[in-house]
Amino acid sequence: MAKILVTGGCGYIGSHTVLELLNKNYEVVVVDNFSNSSFESLRRVQKITGKQVTFYEEDIRNEEAMEKIFSEHTIDAVIHFAAFKAVGESCKLPLKYYENNISGTVGLLKVMDKVGVKKIIFSSSATVYGNPERLPLDETCRLSTTNPYGSTKLMMEGIMQDLYKADKEWNIILLRYFNPVGAHESGLIGEDPKGIPNNLMPFVAQVASGKLQCINVFGNDYDTPDGTGVRDYIHVVDLALGHIAAIERCTDAGVHIYNLGTGHGYSVMDMIHAFEKACGKTLPYKVCPRRDGDIAACYASPDKAEKELGWTAKFGIEEMCESQWKWQSGNPRGYEA
Repeated sequence: MAKILVTGGCGYIGSHTVLELLNKNYEVVVVDNFSNSSFESLRRVQKITGKQVTFYEEDIRNEEAMEKIFSEHTIDAVIHFAAFKAVGESCKLPLKYYENNISGTVGLLKVMDKVGVKKIIFSSSATVYGNPERLPLDETCRLSTTNPYGSTKLMMEGIMQDLYKADKEWNIILLRYFNPVGAHESGLIGEDPKGIPNNLMPFVAQVASGKLQCINVFGNDYDTPDGTGVRDYIHVVDLALGHIAAIERCTDAGVHIYNLGTGHGYSVMDMIHAFEKACGKTLPYKVCPRRDGDIAACYASPDKAEKELGWTAKFGIEEMCESQWKWQSGNPRGYEA
């Protein structure tokens, strides 16, 4: 069976993808520097699956170390998650994002090119669509960005497309995620952000568990049904399975681009109320000013992924919230405990 190198494989989406790869009998090599993750996630993945993962604690910007890893394994493809990912933080610390995300990706691609591994599945983002040209967003929509995080993703997409133009042996799969939420059904792995969560649902979950006091709703005057921002929330397990579909279906050289979303938009208040149902309590919230870089509404057309990859999101808003609460309530301090 094929051997897959996963960068950032101890993170939220990475750990769930590693689990699904193991379930499909892939061999997995993980590289992670723990900048926003924990080895405990991988330990639990191995416990759930009963299978072992080869692990390296390393920064992908260390090209010499990465070459050594490739020399020790016959890698068939790389799934590249390793990056900083908080929109708000990227607006405050743009140089941190450009330096880490872009130089890390360029370094990884240089090593892959050198060793002749030319298949990569890249963790991109719906942020590359900026203020949506139209809704739902399909893969042909105009690209633009409203924050440095999104800009790094768009630049990395461009770098990979240029790489394919120069060398037609590359097989590059750009997966544009919408908003990942939820956790594995076991409740053993989930999202464990360091510090105050930057994304809505881990914040909501921490308020529900009593770790945080009150949910901040950033803006209630958007042009949406209830005035709060609308997003396409996708269960992290559906997202992980999208990577498996991409590996298995995208076998030809080229640049293949897919949205991974549900096609449904839910507002901030929709998500809060759904989580209240899951946890059985009313959650306090307060309306705050809009955040820099945020947009009113964003949701996917997932038709291309369904047609070409045979992939569709299976889980709804109830399962997303129930699984997130199972993880949060069972692990109130995340992986720390």
